[in-house]
Amino acid sequence: MEIKPFSKKQYRALTWWCDESGDSDKTAIICDGAVRSGKTFCMSLSFVFWSFYRFNNSNFAICGKTIRSARRNIITPMINTLRQLGFSVEEKLSQNLLIITFRGVVNRFYIFGGKDESSAALIQGMTLAGVLFDEVALMPRSFVEQALARCSVEDSRFWFNCNPEYPAHWFYRNWIKKADKKNALYLHFTMRDNPSLSKSTIERYESLYSGSFYERFVLGKWVAVSGAVYPFMKDSSFVKQPDAPFEKYCVSVDYGTVNPASFGLWALKNEVWYRIDEVYFDSRREGYQKTDEEHYKALCELVGKRRVEEITVDPSAASFIETIRRHGRFNVIPALNNVVNGIRLTSTALKEGRIKICDNCVDSIREFSLYRWSENGDDVPIKENDHAMDDIRYFVATILESGESFMAIAARR
Repeated sequence: MEIKPFSKKQYRALTWWCDESGDSDKTAIICDGAVRSGKTFCMSLSFVFWSFYRFNNSNFAICGKTIRSARRNIITPMINTLRQLGFSVEEKLSQNLLIITFRGVVNRFYIFGGKDESSAALIQGMTLAGVLFDEVALMPRSFVEQALARCSVEDSRFWFNCNPEYPAHWFYRNWIKKADKKNALYLHFTMRDNPSLSKSTIERYESLYSGSFYERFVLGKWVAVSGAVYPFMKDSSFVKQPDAPFEKYCVSVDYGTVNPASFGLWALKNEVWYRIDEVYFDSRREGYQKTDEEHYKALCELVGKRRVEEITVDPSAASFIETIRRHGRFNVIPALNNVVNGIRLTSTALKEGRIKICDNCVDSIREFSLYRWSENGDDVPIKENDHAMDDIRYFVATILESGESFMAIAARR
């Protein structure tokens, strides 16, 4: 991996703990701002360098939203660079542990995922000299505070990075707005603080986002979302169904009994996934509810004789998932269901043209025009006109953007 010269802001994040830096009296560093702004890489290197400057034979924690995301965002690029710089790195995958050695000094780095409230129990009982939080705004407060409480070693320090969320978020209110009281160095990054990004790359990222997501992920602002969830989806956004043959078929399902159920049939052609057909059943509109078996029959009618390789279903629909499994025709897994992240991924996929909605999918088209953010200050859409929107989001997050094979996801679950 080639290391390009650091920008001034990256260099400050890299060296803030050094005695001559002017920031060495701080007990924490917070780096937030735009995506791809280079804050994660320089912070992870800085964290390891500091640990070897201050400690020997000590324990540290590297925390991501999940262990998998921590490995992807921090561990893999960091290991390659450290080895180039002369560090010895032993990775114990089964223990989620890195043992790093440099010039006779040895320190241990434990990897944790802070995905929900139960994650706090994983880190209890440890004694740490420092902790690095990657994507801290995506972690529950209980996990972060438990990890901070483990840092009882003299001269321990805290390291935080994140992309912005909504202004009422606990981390923004309790850490960024109170950085001075917390004795924390706060650095705000933009894409132009990352020398490795070309002008064309920056322009590409700027074109991928609109509205509140543009302000967050491009400008790096902590702003509330408002208005239409997909404001760029106009009448001209929907396409004619391409001619067969297709390379692969998948189905995404938002299941409902009292609420509407939405099933989307997706077909892959020339690296683009088309939503070529759908089933939308609203029990209130129709005046009756369907059973799991009746919904399964509708699924089979949607699929026809096509060979569907993957079906992803609303994770709360346990009985319907079991019905599909019991029939034995389709492979099925619960969908990944982080709403805001799924909306961001879907927005990007739509704008990049990696998914397209065919103009015969009338309920999807109707919901795109009606799907809006709540105005209560939280990052949540209004729970209306969201059923096709949810099944589209399930498809993108679980199949298009999962980053691993369908069978690997199924095995993990």
